[in-house]
Amino acid sequence: MDTPTAEIDIDATLVDRLVRAQHPDLAGPLRLVANGWDNVIYRLGAGMCVRLPRRAVAVDLIHHEQRWLPGIAERTGPVVPAPVRAGTPGAGFPWPWSICPWFEGRPAADVPPAERAPAATDLAEFLAGLHTPAPPDAPHNPWRGVPLTDRYAAVSERLAGTPDLGALWERLVATPAWAGPPYWLHGDLHPANLVLAPSGPGRLAAVIDFGDLTSGDPAADLATAWLTFDAAGRAAFRARYDALTDIDPDTWVRARGWALNLATALGLHSDDNPRMAAISAHALAEVR
Repeated sequence: MDTPTAEIDIDATLVDRLVRAQHPDLAGPLRLVANGWDNVIYRLGAGMCVRLPRRAVAVDLIHHEQRWLPGIAERTGPVVPAPVRAGTPGAGFPWPWSICPWFEGRPAADVPPAERAPAATDLAEFLAGLHTPAPPDAPHNPWRGVPLTDRYAAVSERLAGTPDLGALWERLVATPAWAGPPYWLHGDLHPANLVLAPSGPGRLAAVIDFGDLTSGDPAADLATAWLTFDAAGRAAFRARYDALTDIDPDTWVRARGWALNLATALGLHSDDNPRMAAISAHALAEVR
Protein backbone atom coordinates (compact mmCIF):
# COMPACT_ATOMS: atom_id res chain seq x y z
CA MET A 1 0.00 0.00 0.00
CA ASP A 2 1.37 3.40 -0.97
CA THR A 3 1.60 6.73 0.86
CA PRO A 4 -1.77 8.58 0.69
CA THR A 5 -2.08 11.26 -1.94
CA ALA A 6 -1.76 14.84 -0.67
CA GLU A 7 -5.01 16.80 -0.70
CA ILE A 8 -3.26 20.11 -1.34
CA ASP A 9 -0.08 21.02 -3.19
CA ILE A 10 2.35 22.54 -0.70
CA ASP A 11 5.37 24.11 -2.36
CA ALA A 12 8.02 26.51 -1.12
CA THR A 13 6.22 29.50 -2.62
CA LEU A 14 3.09 28.78 -0.58
CA VAL A 15 5.08 28.21 2.63
CA ASP A 16 7.03 31.42 2.08
CA ARG A 17 3.77 33.38 1.67
CA LEU A 18 2.41 31.93 4.89
CA VAL A 19 5.52 32.69 6.92
CA ARG A 20 5.93 36.22 5.55
CA ALA A 21 2.28 37.06 6.13
CA GLN A 22 2.02 35.75 9.70
CA HIS A 23 5.56 35.57 11.10
CA PRO A 24 7.67 37.89 8.94
CA ASP A 25 10.44 38.11 11.52
CA LEU A 26 11.17 34.41 10.94
CA ALA A 27 11.13 34.47 7.14
CA GLY A 28 14.14 32.86 5.50
CA PRO A 29 15.33 30.25 3.00
CA LEU A 30 13.12 27.17 2.68
CA ARG A 31 14.05 23.62 1.74
CA LEU A 32 11.74 20.60 1.54
CA VAL A 33 12.99 17.88 3.91
CA ALA A 34 10.00 15.55 4.39
CA ASN A 35 6.72 14.70 2.71
CA GLY A 36 5.13 11.98 4.80
CA TRP A 37 1.75 10.38 5.32
CA ASP A 38 0.22 13.35 7.10
CA ASN A 39 2.60 16.32 7.03
CA VAL A 40 5.04 18.23 4.86
CA ILE A 41 8.13 19.71 6.52
CA TYR A 42 10.24 22.54 5.15
CA ARG A 43 13.46 23.58 6.82
CA LEU A 44 13.33 27.32 7.56
CA GLY A 45 16.69 29.02 7.71
CA ALA A 46 19.25 27.33 9.94
CA GLY A 47 17.33 26.73 13.13
CA MET A 48 13.65 26.11 12.42
CA CYS A 49 11.22 24.15 10.27
CA VAL A 50 7.65 24.59 9.07
CA ARG A 51 5.25 21.70 9.58
CA LEU A 52 2.04 21.68 7.53
CA PRO A 53 -0.70 19.04 7.19
CA ARG A 54 -1.04 17.59 3.70
CA ARG A 55 -4.40 15.91 4.40
CA ALA A 56 -7.50 17.06 6.27
CA VAL A 57 -7.24 14.05 8.59
CA ALA A 58 -3.96 15.47 9.96
CA VAL A 59 -5.39 18.83 11.02
CA ASP A 60 -6.31 17.62 14.52
CA LEU A 61 -2.77 16.30 14.90
CA ILE A 62 -1.37 19.79 14.41
CA HIS A 63 -3.84 21.14 16.96
CA HIS A 64 -2.73 18.48 19.46
CA GLU A 65 0.94 19.31 19.01
CA GLN A 66 0.33 23.04 19.44
CA ARG A 67 -1.71 22.50 22.59
CA TRP A 68 0.20 19.78 24.40
CA LEU A 69 3.85 19.71 23.32
CA PRO A 70 5.00 22.81 25.23
CA GLY A 71 3.97 21.20 28.53
CA ILE A 72 5.48 17.86 27.58
CA ALA A 73 8.75 19.54 26.66
CA GLU A 74 8.93 21.00 30.16
CA ARG A 75 9.00 17.47 31.60
CA THR A 76 11.12 15.68 29.03
CA GLY A 77 13.70 18.30 28.09
CA PRO A 78 14.76 19.97 24.86
CA VAL A 79 14.54 16.89 22.65
CA VAL A 80 10.86 17.66 21.91
CA PRO A 81 10.03 19.93 18.92
CA ALA A 82 7.43 22.02 20.72
CA PRO A 83 6.06 24.65 18.29
CA VAL A 84 7.59 28.10 18.69
CA ARG A 85 4.88 29.73 16.57
CA ALA A 86 1.38 28.68 15.52
CA GLY A 87 0.16 29.43 12.01
CA THR A 88 -3.44 29.89 10.89
CA PRO A 89 -5.18 29.33 7.53
CA GLY A 90 -4.27 31.87 4.88
CA ALA A 91 -2.58 32.50 1.52
CA GLY A 92 -4.66 29.72 -0.04
CA PHE A 93 -3.80 27.20 2.67
CA PRO A 94 -6.93 26.04 4.60
CA TRP A 95 -5.47 24.53 7.77
CA PRO A 96 -3.36 25.37 10.84
CA TRP A 97 0.41 24.86 10.70
CA SER A 98 3.42 25.25 12.98
CA ILE A 99 6.94 26.61 13.08
CA CYS A 100 9.10 24.30 15.18
CA PRO A 101 12.77 24.06 16.15
CA TRP A 102 15.09 22.25 13.77
CA PHE A 103 17.34 19.53 15.18
CA GLU A 104 20.62 18.73 13.47
CA GLY A 105 21.35 15.06 13.13
CA ARG A 106 20.50 11.86 11.31
CA PRO A 107 17.26 9.85 11.51
CA ALA A 108 17.98 6.71 13.48
CA ALA A 109 16.36 4.80 10.63
CA ASP A 110 19.36 5.74 8.45
CA VAL A 111 21.85 4.32 10.96
CA PRO A 112 22.52 0.58 11.29
CA PRO A 113 20.63 -0.83 14.31
CA ALA A 114 23.83 -1.82 16.10
CA GLU A 115 24.98 1.82 15.99
CA ARG A 116 21.78 3.10 17.63
CA ALA A 117 22.62 1.59 21.02
CA PRO A 118 24.23 4.77 22.45
CA ALA A 119 20.79 6.42 22.23
CA ALA A 120 19.10 3.67 24.25
CA THR A 121 19.53 5.23 27.69
CA ASP A 122 18.63 8.70 26.37
CA LEU A 123 15.40 7.35 24.89
CA ALA A 124 14.58 5.46 28.09
CA GLU A 125 15.04 8.65 30.09
CA PHE A 126 12.81 10.57 27.67
CA LEU A 127 10.05 7.98 28.01
CA ALA A 128 10.34 7.86 31.79
CA GLY A 129 9.64 11.60 31.77
CA LEU A 130 6.84 11.33 29.23
CA HIS A 131 5.04 8.36 30.76
CA THR A 132 3.01 10.13 33.44
CA PRO A 133 -0.76 10.11 33.94
CA ALA A 134 -2.51 12.07 31.20
CA PRO A 135 -5.54 14.31 31.76
CA PRO A 136 -9.01 13.16 30.69
CA ASP A 137 -8.99 15.49 27.67
CA ALA A 138 -5.74 14.11 26.24
CA PRO A 139 -6.02 13.27 22.52
CA HIS A 140 -7.81 10.02 21.74
CA ASN A 141 -6.29 7.55 19.30
CA PRO A 142 -8.25 4.34 18.58
CA TRP A 143 -5.14 2.55 17.26
CA ARG A 144 -2.44 3.36 19.84
CA GLY A 145 -2.32 2.76 23.59
CA VAL A 146 -5.52 0.73 23.56
CA PRO A 147 -5.79 -2.79 25.03
CA LEU A 148 -3.73 -5.14 22.89
CA THR A 149 -6.83 -7.28 22.40
CA ASP A 150 -8.35 -4.40 20.40
CA ARG A 151 -5.71 -5.08 17.75
CA TYR A 152 -6.24 -8.84 17.74
CA ALA A 153 -8.23 -9.21 14.53
CA ALA A 154 -6.14 -6.82 12.45
CA VAL A 155 -2.80 -8.33 13.47
CA SER A 156 -4.08 -11.91 13.15
CA GLU A 157 -5.13 -11.15 9.58
CA ARG A 158 -1.74 -9.66 8.74
CA LEU A 159 0.01 -12.72 10.19
CA ALA A 160 -2.14 -15.29 8.42
CA GLY A 161 0.77 -16.47 6.24
CA THR A 162 3.37 -16.71 9.02
CA PRO A 163 2.38 -19.43 11.50
CA ASP A 164 5.33 -18.88 13.83
CA LEU A 165 4.57 -15.20 14.31
CA GLY A 166 0.86 -15.98 14.50
CA ALA A 167 1.50 -18.33 17.42
CA LEU A 168 3.69 -15.72 19.10
CA TRP A 169 0.93 -13.12 18.68
CA GLU A 170 -1.58 -15.46 20.32
CA ARG A 171 0.66 -15.74 23.38
CA LEU A 172 1.45 -12.05 23.61
CA VAL A 173 -2.11 -10.82 23.19
CA ALA A 174 -3.17 -13.00 26.14
CA THR A 175 -0.98 -10.97 28.53
CA PRO A 176 -2.93 -9.16 31.28
CA ALA A 177 -3.99 -5.69 30.20
CA TRP A 178 -2.57 -2.43 31.56
CA ALA A 179 -4.25 -1.76 34.91
CA GLY A 180 -2.79 1.68 35.62
CA PRO A 181 -4.01 5.13 34.61
CA PRO A 182 -3.67 6.21 30.97
CA TYR A 183 -0.13 7.52 30.47
CA TRP A 184 0.97 10.14 27.97
CA LEU A 185 2.25 8.37 24.83
CA HIS A 186 4.21 9.49 21.79
CA GLY A 187 2.24 6.90 19.84
CA ASP A 188 4.57 6.41 16.87
CA LEU A 189 7.99 5.74 18.34
CA HIS A 190 9.97 4.11 15.56
CA PRO A 191 13.50 4.97 14.38
CA ALA A 192 12.34 7.31 11.61
CA ASN A 193 11.01 9.56 14.37
CA LEU A 194 14.25 9.59 16.35
CA VAL A 195 17.10 11.97 15.46
CA LEU A 196 20.64 11.05 16.47
CA ALA A 197 23.22 13.73 17.20
CA PRO A 198 25.57 14.45 14.26
CA SER A 199 28.65 14.20 16.45
CA GLY A 200 29.59 11.92 19.29
CA PRO A 201 28.56 8.29 19.76
CA GLY A 202 25.03 8.47 18.31
CA ARG A 203 23.27 10.05 21.29
CA LEU A 204 19.63 11.09 21.00
CA ALA A 205 19.16 14.62 19.65
CA ALA A 206 15.38 14.71 19.25
CA VAL A 207 12.12 12.77 19.30
CA ILE A 208 9.96 14.09 16.47
CA ASP A 209 6.50 13.72 14.91
CA PHE A 210 4.02 13.73 17.78
CA GLY A 211 1.07 13.50 15.42
CA ASP A 212 -0.14 10.30 17.11
CA LEU A 213 0.16 11.81 20.61
CA THR A 214 -2.34 10.08 22.86
CA SER A 215 -2.72 8.34 26.22
CA GLY A 216 -3.01 4.74 27.32
CA ASP A 217 -0.83 1.68 27.84
CA PRO A 218 2.89 2.63 27.90
CA ALA A 219 3.65 -0.69 26.22
CA ALA A 220 2.72 0.97 22.91
CA ASP A 221 5.78 3.24 23.20
CA LEU A 222 8.05 0.63 24.72
CA ALA A 223 7.63 -1.38 21.51
CA THR A 224 10.47 0.79 20.21
CA ALA A 225 12.79 -1.59 22.05
CA TRP A 226 12.25 -4.01 19.12
CA LEU A 227 11.56 -1.47 16.39
CA THR A 228 14.72 0.56 17.01
CA PHE A 229 17.37 -1.55 18.73
CA ASP A 230 19.18 -4.85 18.48
CA ALA A 231 19.47 -7.15 21.49
CA ALA A 232 22.26 -5.15 23.15
CA GLY A 233 20.55 -1.81 22.66
CA ARG A 234 17.24 -3.27 23.83
CA ALA A 235 18.82 -4.56 27.03
CA ALA A 236 20.32 -1.12 27.79
CA PHE A 237 17.01 0.58 27.00
CA ARG A 238 15.03 -1.72 29.27
CA ALA A 239 17.54 -1.57 32.11
CA ARG A 240 17.48 2.24 32.18
CA TYR A 241 13.69 2.49 31.89
CA ASP A 242 13.22 -0.09 34.64
CA ALA A 243 15.64 1.82 36.88
CA LEU A 244 13.60 5.01 36.50
CA THR A 245 10.08 3.58 36.75
CA ASP A 246 8.11 0.93 38.58
CA ILE A 247 6.77 -0.68 35.40
CA ASP A 248 5.69 -4.32 35.72
CA PRO A 249 7.06 -7.24 33.65
CA ASP A 250 3.74 -7.77 31.86
CA THR A 251 4.12 -4.36 30.26
CA TRP A 252 7.29 -5.52 28.52
CA VAL A 253 5.47 -8.61 27.23
CA ARG A 254 2.70 -6.41 25.83
CA ALA A 255 5.39 -4.12 24.37
CA ARG A 256 6.67 -7.06 22.35
CA GLY A 257 3.10 -7.57 21.16
CA TRP A 258 2.87 -3.91 20.21
CA ALA A 259 6.13 -4.25 18.28
CA LEU A 260 4.60 -7.10 16.32
CA ASN A 261 1.47 -5.04 15.70
CA LEU A 262 3.37 -1.96 14.54
CA ALA A 263 5.91 -3.88 12.47
CA THR A 264 3.20 -5.67 10.49
CA ALA A 265 1.32 -2.40 9.98
CA LEU A 266 4.46 -0.65 8.72
CA GLY A 267 5.18 -3.50 6.36
CA LEU A 268 1.66 -3.39 4.96
CA HIS A 269 1.83 0.34 4.19
CA SER A 270 5.40 0.65 2.89
CA ASP A 271 5.32 -0.43 -0.75
CA ASP A 272 6.71 2.96 -1.79
CA ASN A 273 8.81 3.62 1.32
CA PRO A 274 11.98 1.52 1.63
CA ARG A 275 12.90 3.12 4.97
CA MET A 276 9.65 1.99 6.61
CA ALA A 277 9.90 -1.41 4.97
CA ALA A 278 13.36 -1.82 6.52
CA ILE A 279 12.04 -0.85 9.97
CA SER A 280 9.33 -3.47 9.60
CA ALA A 281 11.76 -6.21 8.55
CA HIS A 282 14.15 -5.38 11.40
CA ALA A 283 11.40 -5.45 14.04
CA LEU A 284 9.94 -8.72 12.78
CA ALA A 285 13.37 -10.31 13.02
CA GLU A 286 13.98 -8.91 16.52
CA VAL A 287 10.58 -9.84 17.94
CA ARG A 288 10.85 -13.55 17.11
